[in-house]
Amino acid sequence: MENNLKMSPDMWTPLEKEEKDAEKVSRQSLTFWQDAARRLKQNKVAIVSLIVIIIIILACVFVPMFYPLTYEDQVLDFANIGLTMDVYEIDGSYFYMNGEYYLIDVTPDGTLLQKHPIVKDDAENKRYVYDFNGKEVIVDYSPYFNAKQEYIKLERHSKKDSAIDLTEAKFNLDNAKKVEIRLEGQEIHPVDNVRNKTYIMGTDNLGRDLFIRVLHGGRISLIVGFVAAFVNFIIGVLYGGIAGYVGGRTDNIMMRIVDIISAIPTLLYVILLMVIMGNGMMPIIVALSITYWLSMARIVRAQVLGLKDQEFVLAAQSLGATTNRIMFRHLIPNMMGPIMVSATMQIPDAIFTEAFLSFVGLGVSAPQASWGSLCNDALLTYMMYPYQLFIPALAISITILAFNLFSDGLRDALDPKQRK
Repeated sequence: MENNLKMSPDMWTPLEKEEKDAEKVSRQSLTFWQDAARRLKQNKVAIVSLIVIIIIILACVFVPMFYPLTYEDQVLDFANIGLTMDVYEIDGSYFYMNGEYYLIDVTPDGTLLQKHPIVKDDAENKRYVYDFNGKEVIVDYSPYFNAKQEYIKLERHSKKDSAIDLTEAKFNLDNAKKVEIRLEGQEIHPVDNVRNKTYIMGTDNLGRDLFIRVLHGGRISLIVGFVAAFVNFIIGVLYGGIAGYVGGRTDNIMMRIVDIISAIPTLLYVILLMVIMGNGMMPIIVALSITYWLSMARIVRAQVLGLKDQEFVLAAQSLGATTNRIMFRHLIPNMMGPIMVSATMQIPDAIFTEAFLSFVGLGVSAPQASWGSLCNDALLTYMMYPYQLFIPALAISITILAFNLFSDGLRDALDPKQRK
């Protein structure tokens, strides 16, 4: 059958450019690390955590260099002074009463001057007598002391005589004033509550600046965390890489050594090292370096076992690449994601371990401070001065939380399954 259809240019309509590119998919070519950085920047929680970590590191490193006080400077007259102070005023003279019922001269804005001299220490009547410009000021702490003594006396007798009722004595004790400040017989009250301008975070029981001691403790904790993570990174990657790549009996022996080391608690290593090396930061770093690389070695070994039989490794072997070249140029770069996440998560773990060891007395020696030792020092008086425990505990919590959140964000950013 003859086809009489004739083709002409008028029968064809050219496509517009928009119609040509309607189904075209285009995006900028990104490397693995560029894409990971892009996704990490999109994680606001991780970025905020990273900023917090940077601020903490910079504060701990640089602020002590310029701060007027050091971590060991102490003024016993200014012991246990909090972040805020109730200020009293007498004829233009301002003072603050500390927890031991001593009066300290201050300025109206909260700058500490000196401990006001006592005219008479009347220990028998439980009171201190001061002179302010010829006016007698009495600090009387006998009401609570007498009520407590009475309650203790009745409580002792009640053990022998069940008919004694402690209700009234308990009521009197609970409602007794701890202290009264009287000016020429009339009780006076605070005129203002001001910030402590001399010690912005208060002082400890020896009159040392808690702010600079927290920063100094942060130095020690961060040094331990980063050094332990770096040492564990080097040892764990090399050990786990060799075990996984060589395989066979070598792998079996090396992993049994890992099992033996992990069976011994870290605390035991610290105690034995402190017997040899003495107290300080170095035994903790050495102990963490002995034990913390074990998890890294297991992670690296598992990664190597999954990568060493893939095509790019077989190609490198067929081209005559040495074992070192295959390990450092092919295997390790391809498992840097899990390695970096593991190393980042080991830093807060090491910081917490150091804080715990210092808390139980196995850390740095006085007058040096770490966050754990600061918490330990505050245990005896935390009911009266809770800020001494709260501030270092808050520093530990914020630092560990920031590292953990950043580690989670880094893990998500380096996960190729989430790449879009």
